[in-house]
Amino acid sequence: MVNFLQKLFKKKESQQPDITTPSLTMVQTTPLTEDQLKIVSQETTALKPPQFLMGCGQSAGLQRDHNEDTIFFMSSLLADGVNDLPFGLCVVADGMGGHLNGEVASGVAARTVARILINKVYSHLLEINPDPMDESLQETIEHAVNEVQKSVLRYAPGGGTTLTIALLLGEQVTIAHVGDSRAYFIYPDGRIQRLTKDHSLVQRMVDLEEITEAEAKNHPHRNVLLKAIGQSEPVYPDVQTHQIPKFGYLMLCSDGLWGVITEADIYRFISSSTDPAVACKEMVKAANEHGGPDNISVILVKFQG
Repeated sequence: MVNFLQKLFKKKESQQPDITTPSLTMVQTTPLTEDQLKIVSQETTALKPPQFLMGCGQSAGLQRDHNEDTIFFMSSLLADGVNDLPFGLCVVADGMGGHLNGEVASGVAARTVARILINKVYSHLLEINPDPMDESLQETIEHAVNEVQKSVLRYAPGGGTTLTIALLLGEQVTIAHVGDSRAYFIYPDGRIQRLTKDHSLVQRMVDLEEITEAEAKNHPHRNVLLKAIGQSEPVYPDVQTHQIPKFGYLMLCSDGLWGVITEADIYRFISSSTDPAVACKEMVKAANEHGGPDNISVILVKFQG
């Protein structure tokens, strides 16, 4: 499968000068319970062909009068016994801005990037004898984000949105990120790996060692973004490609989830259910039980293969 993908997509030779590779963080969780160990042992049996199982959850929260988040996901599989190729696309956009421009911005962003990547990547994979693409997957996603920026400026002036994208293909996932929505890997043994770095004022302050991670969680300016889709200057996303962890999960979510419940709780809900949709429902419920201060959006991908 690796050789097949290499033939389809040109290897990226360079990146934009201000595209950064986010730092990765791990959190320690409590030891697995007997029930969780049973779930892990059940999930170590690979499906053939390999598949991406997806679920999502969303809520306006308890303190907002409407929802400004937009989510999109799709999963498909092309299997011929030689090149079994699972495909997935996930998008989380957290809108901001008055007069409903936030929800317009997030909707425009999700629709635009999904349409471009489906047309350029997914449709290409379905061609009978596809020629190699002229650019890498990372370059394709970067160009898609540039088009998203233009669309938001056109259709939602004054509004803005975060944008976190995961394009899953075979055994790899390419993630593009602007703002403070997040992407995580969750491993069966309890490890949680944050894949994105927030483009926020408090994250910059943490990087400069002006405040600690603990202080950042309750800082009065924790919602101030330094980079978002819809700002006047050009926007360059962080783009990175990872090997998919076997029998693990990928989670994309807005700050209405990660800013309210702990990573230990996130793992507890995910490990307690074999259905990603049920796990998402329980995480959204927990965020609302903790006050639901913001819109809540989450997409969970289970790797079965």
